[in-house]
Amino acid sequence: MDQQMLMIIAGLGMMALIAMLIMGGKSGVSKKRQAMVAAKPGEKSSGGIFSFMKSGDENSLRRKQVEASLGDIEAKTKNREKARKSLKSKLIQANWSTKPRTFTLISAAIGLVCGAIAFFFGLAFWQVVGVAVIVGFGLPRWFLNMVIKRRQAKFTSHFADAMEIIVRGVRTGLPLGDCLKIIAHESPEPVREEFARVVEAEAVGVPIETCLDRMYDRMPLSEVKFFSTVLNIQRSTGGNLGEALANLAHVLRGRKLLREKIKALAAEAKASAVIIGALPPGVMILVTVVSPDYMVELYTTSTGHRNLMIGAGMMLAGIAVMRKMINFKF
Repeated sequence: MDQQMLMIIAGLGMMALIAMLIMGGKSGVSKKRQAMVAAKPGEKSSGGIFSFMKSGDENSLRRKQVEASLGDIEAKTKNREKARKSLKSKLIQANWSTKPRTFTLISAAIGLVCGAIAFFFGLAFWQVVGVAVIVGFGLPRWFLNMVIKRRQAKFTSHFADAMEIIVRGVRTGLPLGDCLKIIAHESPEPVREEFARVVEAEAVGVPIETCLDRMYDRMPLSEVKFFSTVLNIQRSTGGNLGEALANLAHVLRGRKLLREKIKALAAEAKASAVIIGALPPGVMILVTVVSPDYMVELYTTSTGHRNLMIGAGMMLAGIAVMRKMINFKF
């Protein structure tokens, strides 16, 4: 075999060896890639374990962040609810400019006057203290709560009409700010005053979300919360504001109709409760006027005083039970 043939055979062998190396490398790489793709999280692969641990850490971190944010939101909500029940917030809800300290001093003065009157009529010391505490602490707060409820009832009765004004304005092409200004000028109190405050705050650069939150602090009603939620969703996601507020106005009118229907159905029970509650003290007063000698022992002896206190306590308990039975939350 000559030298040329040997060189040809050696060249072919080298080419075959190179081809085998290339094919083997490619198949090895492809096998490695297939193994990495098909690897399960539980397999002992360094890349798979690393990626699984990394994704698990990211998920746990994201979960912790979400839980922390939800906890902060819940804590802020609870704090705001507690703040709305404070004396300062109640004075704001009643639209009074009185400060809490002044209100407390007025309540203390009323209690002292009532205690002095009770002392003048010859009651015992503990009875005088009881009258002063009950009247001084209870009567002003009862009057304050009554003013708040009346103001909220007026606001609720006209709030659906305010929503209709916004719906008609938006459908005719007016911006939301102009619709709020129309309500602030033409609606009856207290709707006009509350929306006027919203318009004034928005005019100086306060965001509408903050204005509505402050409005809810002054008027903590579910209707105001619905209105704030609708506007916030519309500003963040878009949509037909007129249609959304029209649906809200329909819901508010339905709630108002249901409220009036419940009042009508409970009117008879309320009248019966008033008659039953007023009958014992009324009879006692009439008997005292007609026959004072018959009732003198009830007013002058310690046994009579004790019986009066027991009777007053039983009457208050009965009135509280009847009030709980005829009042409906809706």
